[in-house]
Amino acid sequence: MIELTADDAHKFSAYRADPTDPPKGAVVVVQEVFGVNPHIRKITDSFAAKGYVAIAPALFDRVQTGVELGYDEDGLASGLALKQQIETERSLGDIQAAVDAVKSAGKVAIVGYCWGGYLAYLSSNRIRGIACAIGYYGGGIVDEYREKRKIPTLLHFAENDPLIPFADVIQFRAHRPDVSAFSYPAATHGFNCDERDSYSQAAAERALDRTLFWISQYVEGQAPIALKNAGFYAAAKTDKKKKKQAAGDDLGPPPD
Repeated sequence: MIELTADDAHKFSAYRADPTDPPKGAVVVVQEVFGVNPHIRKITDSFAAKGYVAIAPALFDRVQTGVELGYDEDGLASGLALKQQIETERSLGDIQAAVDAVKSAGKVAIVGYCWGGYLAYLSSNRIRGIACAIGYYGGGIVDEYREKRKIPTLLHFAENDPLIPFADVIQFRAHRPDVSAFSYPAATHGFNCDERDSYSQAAAERALDRTLFWISQYVEGQAPIALKNAGFYAAAKTDKKKKKQAAGDDLGPPPD
């Protein structure tokens, strides 16, 4: 664990993992209501293994340090009680400090889960210096549909989530075609966590593939493609592509 300092002088801890090779960029991992527990640290380590500097700020340090809760009823109740004591703006300030701590590695992505998914979505418009944001089943996101996102934003929802009705997800997608919102039919809330009964390996693996592609696209970027015939041929291909796109719908990716 390392120590960070937010703009309001609050000092807090963060779990950081570094890749063995020169980093391709950085990922900020935003916790669930269970704290920076072994599962969140494992996720952070996995991003480091993919070549990114990864960091998970301990957002509960504003109330209680060293919080690592289990995925049972007592852990959930304790986590929700801690969350209620922290203003959203304070959490965003801590996330900003985490971004600032790793931005020297390159472009920065934010990935959040549950409560962290909601904070990642808010971060896409309110945190400086990030290239993209990814949120997993963040409660409250579907109510934040009025404002267009300033950076590329990817969301993962479970179609059987009792906390986020799928009808609300469909409505959100209609309002926000600028957000890539995918859904997983056989999954429920917390499907990404292999320490919970709600874990779905198929949904988690598919969501991870999309997440890693999103990060590679917007954090690493792609090298320019040189066209041999960059004159009339390139213009014709561009015009044809535009016509095809115009014929399709603009409501974002369909439910899977």
